Amino acid sequence: MGLKKYIVFSILLIILIFGYVFSVEPGEYKITVLDISLTLPIAVWVILPLLVLFIGSVSHMLYYSLKSYLKYRAILKDEENIMQSIKAYLLQKGDKTSYKTKAFKDISNILSQINFEVKDSSFTTSNNEINKIVSLIKDINNGTYVQDKDLKLEPTSKLAHKNLLNKVDAEIDFCVEVLKKPMNYSSDVIKKAFLNVVEEKSMTTVKKLYENVTLDKEMGKKLFEKSAKNPDFAIINEEVIKITKNLDYEKNDYLELAKLYKDAYQPDDLISLFEDLSKEIDCSTEAYLYVLFEFEMIDRIRELLTSYTDEEYPAFRALIDLKDSGKQYSLESLCYKS
Repeated sequence: MGLKKYIVFSILLIILIFGYVFSVEPGEYKITVLDISLTLPIAVWVILPLLVLFIGSVSHMLYYSLKSYLKYRAILKDEENIMQSIKAYLLQKGDKTSYKTKAFKDISNILSQINFEVKDSSFTTSNNEINKIVSLIKDINNGTYVQDKDLKLEPTSKLAHKNLLNKVDAEIDFCVEVLKKPMNYSSDVIKKAFLNVVEEKSMTTVKKLYENVTLDKEMGKKLFEKSAKNPDFAIINEEVIKITKNLDYEKNDYLELAKLYKDAYQPDDLISLFEDLSKEIDCSTEAYLYVLFEFEMIDRIRELLTSYTDEEYPAFRALIDLKDSGKQYSLESLCYKS
């Protein structure tokens, strides 16, 4: 029986009892307690316990109904909160949601200790907002740049970092901005931005930006390749020396650089570059000898080798001897070990 029906039928019962008693005995009855007297109709005295019981029972039911209602509201609120927590965990954000029920507190505690990973397989729930979030996360994981306002990502999260890398791949002008203010970005973002700028922008733009960043060997190689393709705007000798020094270039690195520049530079320019390198960096001398051999600068090679002991650069000495005996070999057929 519902509370409303209980109240209605209880009131009807009290009225019926009152009417019956009053019709049988309409008189009054007096009660005195501690000099306090109270005179009421007998019918009222009869229904008075019923009224007390009625009020007590209704109060009891109202109390527990209110308690159940508040518990139900707490569960509904916690159901909403757990969805907010799931969204936060999907977006790799800190969750500050509070819960009123123990069951949901336990669930939230468990979820906070689990790494959420969105799988490539299809994902559907009855919650459209979570469906949208998962779809956008999949886009990010697949290399698509998603506007931050759509997800409001935590700037320090892995997901936000991945999205930032996607933006670098998607927007070349943003790459330029990264290289203008590299102190605001991590090394991998800077590297990707640099490689993209080298690939897509002019050598003039690259020369304005590359000094802002710390190069690694891969970045240096791409820079030199760009320079080789644009000899009219190539990096000057002093900068090549500075870059290779900073990158701790070794003998083979300089040989690869010589091969890269061999067809791009004019002979005099290439010889000048590696002559300057050899004066500054001992391990670049072999690359200088390689360049001189490429342009048949035999006398100059002889002169240069006189500055070293007979045990140094044996491959080049052997090549000179072969040439002197009328035999032709290329440097590619000889080892470069000295």
